[in-house]
Amino acid sequence: MNKRSLAESLKYQRKIKGFSQEELSNKTNVTVRTIQRIEKAEVNPHLNTIKLLAVALDIEVNELLPLDNPKEETIKKKWLLLLHATPLLGIFIPLCNVLIPLFIWIHKREDNPIYDKHGIKVINFQITALLLAALSFVSLLTIDKWGFLFFIATVPVCIGIVIFNIVYVLKKEKCYYPLSIPFLKFELSRSLHMLTLLLTILAFSNCTEKADQDIERLDGSKISKNSITQKIDQLANDANVQGMAVVIFNNKQPVYQHIVGYKDFPKKLPLTDTTNIYGASLSKAVFSVLVMKLVEDHIIDLDTPLESYLPKKIYEYKPLTRWHDDYSDLKTDSLYHKITARMCLAHTTGFANWRFMEPDKKLRVHGIPGTKYSYSGEGFVYLQVVLEKITGKRLEQLAQEIIFKPLQMENSSFEWKPKFENDFAYGHAKNGDPYIKDKDNEPRAPSTLETTVADYIKFLTAVLNKKIISAASYDEIFSPQIRIHSLTQFGDGSKLTTHKYNDINLSYGLGWGYLETPYGIGVFKEGHGDGFQHYSILFPESRKGIIIMSNSDNAESIYKELLDYTITEKYIPWEWENYLPYK
Repeated sequence: MNKRSLAESLKYQRKIKGFSQEELSNKTNVTVRTIQRIEKAEVNPHLNTIKLLAVALDIEVNELLPLDNPKEETIKKKWLLLLHATPLLGIFIPLCNVLIPLFIWIHKREDNPIYDKHGIKVINFQITALLLAALSFVSLLTIDKWGFLFFIATVPVCIGIVIFNIVYVLKKEKCYYPLSIPFLKFELSRSLHMLTLLLTILAFSNCTEKADQDIERLDGSKISKNSITQKIDQLANDANVQGMAVVIFNNKQPVYQHIVGYKDFPKKLPLTDTTNIYGASLSKAVFSVLVMKLVEDHIIDLDTPLESYLPKKIYEYKPLTRWHDDYSDLKTDSLYHKITARMCLAHTTGFANWRFMEPDKKLRVHGIPGTKYSYSGEGFVYLQVVLEKITGKRLEQLAQEIIFKPLQMENSSFEWKPKFENDFAYGHAKNGDPYIKDKDNEPRAPSTLETTVADYIKFLTAVLNKKIISAASYDEIFSPQIRIHSLTQFGDGSKLTTHKYNDINLSYGLGWGYLETPYGIGVFKEGHGDGFQHYSILFPESRKGIIIMSNSDNAESIYKELLDYTITEKYIPWEWENYLPYK
């Protein structure tokens, strides 16, 4: 230590501050005699004594004591090396990348400004690295492809920056840490407070992230999002499902989404949540909400015969479409005039599913309307046509005004739109060949919905949260209207009676299927067309649900196992739905 330099510096600083030796002694508890001997360069004072004097004079230590120790370079590099290298221990021991350099920085920051400067940069970078690691893990679980790349790149990049700075500081005594957030930019007390808070948050982040990655099934059991994704990928691959989207709802909100496969399998064009996809009979669920809004507005009543709203018989109207509003076949029918809106929505009109399924291709009523369940798209079309005549508006206009625009379903329609050309899904046969896309359908309430996964999520979220219509109207939709006793929904089994589904009270509501579980009711709606197979079920009381949308004829073969794994299979009538497993 250069006694002469210290003596001169102390004397100079004391005088410009206006202190006598006695006054400085009183402020520091350093004796007057010691101060006198220092100023005469008679002693080499202890470093702590110099620190006391510097504090009293409100100056930095180096303003009194220039560091000219010949061993200074070795000492400095040792501590700098520890500051920059010890964060590598964080690879093996969580949080050590911050805690060890933090300890060194607190211990050495006052010994030399370079320790303070380097310590702040190291700690800032390591906290930033922890946050990046957490974000990369979240992105891995939530962002396809890019999330994986972000995850695998984060740690190697951070380690590379640390190694670069170890070499850089040994050669140049400098450091460079890009991307750092300046957490320790402020005074020490505030910096330490912020640092403590961040470390506490990070310490609990693993538990929080794990909770966020869990899906609660109907019975309250939990399953990780990762395992669901793996299961979906495995099932889709094993059953040769060309494209599929799965969305799960917890607490009345979508909490999980995974899309696998292609919108065009031969061309390997990926399916996304904004790809237009044919909704098939998911149309009926949308139409049921639309109808209940018109019931609320007193435009129609559920139990008034529909023909009574019209000034003339339905068969007297000239058809405005190619076929679906042609009711000339009903001129000799003595039962159709009893049909109400409730019967149309509950599939009890007595109409066949479609008139072209009749042996003579003519529309007729089988049995007394309102007495027997028989799935019928024709019933929904009949209600649609009457509503169009009552309101003077076509189905598409009503749907846009009542459902799509309020819910911002900007890519949904009951008719094909030119804008869908840019991104739409082909339906695929079992062998993967695409069907020809049907683009010339006239709007029909039970079957022509064009939508996207993202849009239909908005619709189901609104249903779970009882938007668009009142809670009372949803209660009406989700009330059993007719008990179902058939063995299957379609085919030969639809003519056979069974008690197999008594435990779940399998029934039909208004536009939605209905069942009961110990965890509350379930309401479901399927969709089935050439190359498109969809299934949705909501549990309003349990605030849960799932939607599966697929553009593959193989999809329904995995629905039993997929529903069992993700939400529940025990209460879902998969045999009635004919969801026969692929194995």
